[in-house]
Amino acid sequence: MRMRYPGCFVVALALCAALHGQNAVVTGHVDLVSSDGKPLRGALSNSAVWLTPLGTTAPAEPGADPKPAPRLVQKNKAFEPRVVILRAGAAVEFPNHDPFFHNVFSLFEGKRFDLGLYEAGGTRFVHFDRVGISYIFCNIHPDMSAVVVAVGTPYYALTDQAGNVSIAAVVPGRYLLHIWNERAQPGTADSLTKELTIPAGPVSFGAIRIVVPAGPPIPHKNKYGRDYDPTTPSNPIYEQP
Repeated sequence: MRMRYPGCFVVALALCAALHGQNAVVTGHVDLVSSDGKPLRGALSNSAVWLTPLGTTAPAEPGADPKPAPRLVQKNKAFEPRVVILRAGAAVEFPNHDPFFHNVFSLFEGKRFDLGLYEAGGTRFVHFDRVGISYIFCNIHPDMSAVVVAVGTPYYALTDQAGNVSIAAVVPGRYLLHIWNERAQPGTADSLTKELTIPAGPVSFGAIRIVVPAGPPIPHKNKYGRDYDPTTPSNPIYEQP
């Protein structure tokens, strides 16, 4: 049965915690299991977890972020890391560390952009100014893919490769817990969303299990909506000395 707390109780809880400097640390675990029963580990297991404040619960005020922009490095015909989560309004850097051209683009949901061809050693920046999921590809190399998850809250993190996650400095109060993974079936994220009342101090949302389809991801089209052309190593567009 879902517990209901009066708004005045939540406000008092948040004020009390603030006065005593006792914000919460929220931890949990997300297990990914393929439909054939095999646990998933590694880069594909990274799940995005975030907390959206409800009612009178106030998130931390956004301020100057001393950390550099997150990076999706193009290296060995892959993006590193595969998944990035950030607060909407932040920028992501896309440096090319391969010895050939890339053309990074996203045309699905989230942020739509096309960075065009740029050479080894070049870099580009994209501001993810709206909440949403952006699927990132390269128009030259069909195996390259990544995801940027832009959220409207400062309380977010990615699970590690073992499925563990920790979100620090959460103001006590009422929240919606969101969990998303790129391999999950459509609608799974909505079914996993649930309300939490978070007190001061450490708290866990427990273990959550997500069943995902077995096998490789479904192939995608290029930025023109067509199948990819075969790469030609002798073509300078694809390879550079």
